[in-house]
Amino acid sequence: MKKFPRLPKSEICEMSAVTMRTLVAQRKLSPVEIVEEVLGRADAVQPHLNCFITLCHEQAMAQAKQAEAAVMRGEALGLLHGLPFTVKDIVDTGNVRTTYGSVLHRDHVPAQDAVAVARMRQAGGILIGKTTTSEFGAKCMTDAPLFGSTRNAWSAARTSGGSSGGAASSMAAGIAPLAIATDGGGSTRIPAACNGVVGLKQSLGVVPHSQVQDAFGNYTYVTPTTREVGDTALMLQAMTGAHGSDPWSLGVPARRYFDDLRPAGDLRGKRILYCATLAGRPIAADVAAAFDAALETLRSMGADLEEMSSEGYDVEPLWRVINHTSWRGRFAPLAAAHADQLSPSLLQQLALVEHVDGVDFQQAMFARTVLFRKVQAQMETHDFIFTPTLSRTALPIDQDLFGSIEIDGEAFAEVRPNWFPWTMPFNLTGHPAISLPCGAGHDGMPIGMQLVGRFREDMQLLQAAASFEDAHRPVNVLPTLAF
Repeated sequence: MKKFPRLPKSEICEMSAVTMRTLVAQRKLSPVEIVEEVLGRADAVQPHLNCFITLCHEQAMAQAKQAEAAVMRGEALGLLHGLPFTVKDIVDTGNVRTTYGSVLHRDHVPAQDAVAVARMRQAGGILIGKTTTSEFGAKCMTDAPLFGSTRNAWSAARTSGGSSGGAASSMAAGIAPLAIATDGGGSTRIPAACNGVVGLKQSLGVVPHSQVQDAFGNYTYVTPTTREVGDTALMLQAMTGAHGSDPWSLGVPARRYFDDLRPAGDLRGKRILYCATLAGRPIAADVAAAFDAALETLRSMGADLEEMSSEGYDVEPLWRVINHTSWRGRFAPLAAAHADQLSPSLLQQLALVEHVDGVDFQQAMFARTVLFRKVQAQMETHDFIFTPTLSRTALPIDQDLFGSIEIDGEAFAEVRPNWFPWTMPFNLTGHPAISLPCGAGHDGMPIGMQLVGRFREDMQLLQAAASFEDAHRPVNVLPTLAF
């Protein structure tokens, strides 16, 4: 396995956001020190991982100096005061270039922030850069004609996953402790599992999505990526709350996810359904072993475990109709005018639904409702669902989305239904799902497990995830890099 040379560890960069904010409030660590260290780390890592499209050196340092002055004046500090964060480059940032990973938008500068970004800034967070994404977030690996491929923080020979690969790769490389990502079929959880970090897809409406074009039929989410569940709760608290741009957010209270988090403890009385793989779908032996070990941890914590059938969960064809028709509605005019400048994989995915009509789409939406009701019924008698996030560790860096996927020496014809069958269902149903690091495979690459909670009970999911994290944290939490 190709590895990076060794880069000295940075105590500041690998610090949790929770620890960082405490030290800032105590005047033991300056926002200027933090941002200088983080930008220096980003500059050192970028030529090797290719995880940023834009770095905001001048703006970030100016804001860090303002944040430091506010601390020294004794002003009231926001939840994220002086803490650096990154934003996936399909999420709008006012006055900062946002390309959507596309050559066609290489110079695009939005007039205003997306709601989630604005709230991070209002809480005192400092934007240090825009992370890479597949073009328009339309791929489970992170590469695009605009910038090339983003490499995995654990191995240059592996993909970072996608489409939020830059967020996860930079997180594992020890840059900023907080990253805004997105998730439309697993785009936060897939790269989180590939890079050994924490990726949450919260319940529908918990974080307003101010950019989605079909707000009522939405299945995509603006999400947190972090290294620890406590930092995820911190981010979610900053971003949550109703906003008029997103009908699903209306009436959703702004919860104190971080303030109310009590991670220490067991899972006594919690009823957990579990399933390793969908019927007829593969799972690597090392992932299956890691899954069994995780189940033993849950059992030792007092959880009541019950194996569930995977019937009804093989939803990739359903997800494809809903997702790809949305993409076709958005990108068909671009494809007609600029096919030579778009990712071949995006064009191939648009072609998959050329003959899907309105009746086909509506039947897919009917099936989405059936899936939601199935999960709801299961959650009436159980608290959580537990699955692997992915069926195997990170794929090769040059993996073809439409090529075969290799699992334990056997080739399978399709990537999506055979690599991440468990992520797509919960985009469609809206239930919260979090990918947690759970050790490494035979190849030394990270393995992630997914815990799914009840609809809009994100606080309970974070509590359970934090407790599991405390009991089951991998020995090697982050890779050691050096250049």
